[in-house]
Amino acid sequence: MTITHTTVAAGPVVPSTGALRPLPLGDLRLTGGYWADWQQRNADTVIRHCETWMERIGWTGNFDAAATGQPFDHAGIEFVDSEVYKLLEAMAWQLGAQPDDDLAERYDRLVERVAGAQDADGYLHTAFGRPWQRPRWSDMEWGHELYSMGHLLQAAVARLRTAGGGQLVDVAVRLADHLVDVFGTGGREAVCGHPEIEPALVELGRATGDHRYVELARTFVERRGHGLLAPIEYGQEYFQDDVPVRDAEVLRGHAVRALYLAAGAVDVAVETGDAELLRAVETQWANTVAKRTYLTGAMGAHHQDEAFGADFELPPDREYGETCAAIASNMLSWRLLLETGESKYADLIERTLYNAVMVAPREDGRAFFYANTMHQRVAGTVPPEDEVSRRALSSLRAPWFEVSCCPTNLSRTLASVQTVFATVSDDGLQLHQYGDYEVDTVVGDGARAAFSVRSGWPHAGRVEVVATADSGGPVALRLRVPSWASGTTLDVVDQAVPVGGDTVTVRRVFTAGDRIVLDVPVQARVTVPDPRIDAVRGTVAIERGPLVYAIESLEAGADVRDVVVPAGAEPADHGADDVRLPVRTRSLPEPDGLPYGAGPDTLSVDGPREVRLVPYATWGNRGPSTMRVFLPVG
Repeated sequence: MTITHTTVAAGPVVPSTGALRPLPLGDLRLTGGYWADWQQRNADTVIRHCETWMERIGWTGNFDAAATGQPFDHAGIEFVDSEVYKLLEAMAWQLGAQPDDDLAERYDRLVERVAGAQDADGYLHTAFGRPWQRPRWSDMEWGHELYSMGHLLQAAVARLRTAGGGQLVDVAVRLADHLVDVFGTGGREAVCGHPEIEPALVELGRATGDHRYVELARTFVERRGHGLLAPIEYGQEYFQDDVPVRDAEVLRGHAVRALYLAAGAVDVAVETGDAELLRAVETQWANTVAKRTYLTGAMGAHHQDEAFGADFELPPDREYGETCAAIASNMLSWRLLLETGESKYADLIERTLYNAVMVAPREDGRAFFYANTMHQRVAGTVPPEDEVSRRALSSLRAPWFEVSCCPTNLSRTLASVQTVFATVSDDGLQLHQYGDYEVDTVVGDGARAAFSVRSGWPHAGRVEVVATADSGGPVALRLRVPSWASGTTLDVVDQAVPVGGDTVTVRRVFTAGDRIVLDVPVQARVTVPDPRIDAVRGTVAIERGPLVYAIESLEAGADVRDVVVPAGAEPADHGADDVRLPVRTRSLPEPDGLPYGAGPDTLSVDGPREVRLVPYATWGNRGPSTMRVFLPVG
């Protein structure tokens, strides 16, 4: 069933229609566990870390300089404004979840600096438009003007939904009005080389009620794929400017660009009732997941152009897997989940969050991966803590990059991560992600859905849901059964209930104290890749619950290049932090001439031995090592 609802303060995405709707902010509160710990670390460390670095290297100062009207040397690449905006978005969501006077003061000061750089007609960009700079809109391929502005609009939406308005919202509305004048009906026929403005315009339209912004987003989506951007060496598909969005069968080109555009296309389709456009993106999602997605949920196989490869081109050692692409993937999946209600989208969000997103930050929240390989062939070097690193060349997590889109993107994701945990519909509450949190919301005709959710997710699979108040009417409580799960059981108020399919639903009038237990086995398991993925044919990987595992040389006692798994070997599961796998270490002579031919293969004399694996997202936290996820069988 599809419902229609009005805009409420409910997180980054609030569609006007859909099978499910997001919870109002404040109706779900993290109370502990994995995500509460990381959200607190984001508040205490990651946000301040991003602030400090951008101040130190001049990215924030660009706004101060622009406000003076005097010539200045722009610090950083042309789109560093967007990092300041993503930081503001993170701050806004964090303040909405947990008020903090110091953070609020820092937020207000930063907004004032941004506002001071806005031109009288609403245009706002620190790298373009002044007499000593390149003219406005003079580089639609690489200038990132609309891209950066999109992040400003999203930051304003966050403030609007957490505080009801403010100076940044006023700035964003003036900017959006300017964009309607420049690019709307009768205006400039162009698109930005980096999509992002599309979902931002729709969300601002939803939040303000101004449909002109939705219409401009629709215009940008429809213009894409008609060769409006100049040809480049990577081809028009890099910009998704080769095929109209509604005609494409799979996501292609630059991964982040493709995913942001697809998210915007879903938003446009929902708000304009365009079923054909929605079906096209659903098809693109399905084909991309089936043929162009890594085991971790990561997307993007090419370093050179940060792009998707061909079908089944998924090399683990040359994987790009940019953190921003993983975040963009979840942005797309969340929109499709809200529109369709299908659990497969929540499954991918879970896989991507725990593996492809959370591999990025170092455990202390002060260093990050930009690209995320699944096979580190050479033990890396520890980057300096006080220097900027090259974009994706750091072999261990680095404190900052010359292009630091990923740390700020991670920060805004952590600040709002709880918004994808649950949804409501006319008859009930749906739990999509598990952890420790409390929900208290209204469904249907006023029934109260108030529950405490407790679990050791992602390390333990028992999920205990207890009603904390009488519902006062019937509520359908739906729980997702992960696609990787086998042998799941459900107990409803001490009564066993059969489990089948990708969800289970408990329909009843709840009384405070009613207890539902979903028990999802999370034993370590062997995963075999599709044989069409040439790069990992003849290998296996180990997963446990939603987590992908890896072997590091620190545990193997040898370079992971030389480790093989005996045929038929099974992992020994002693808990999330003690998953072990029988392996052998291969000893080969140095090649004499070409490295081909049937040379001798001598296995180590100690025979099979158990080696402890680590969750992939935690690799590299103990220092330089080699690492791999897919292990050859032999």
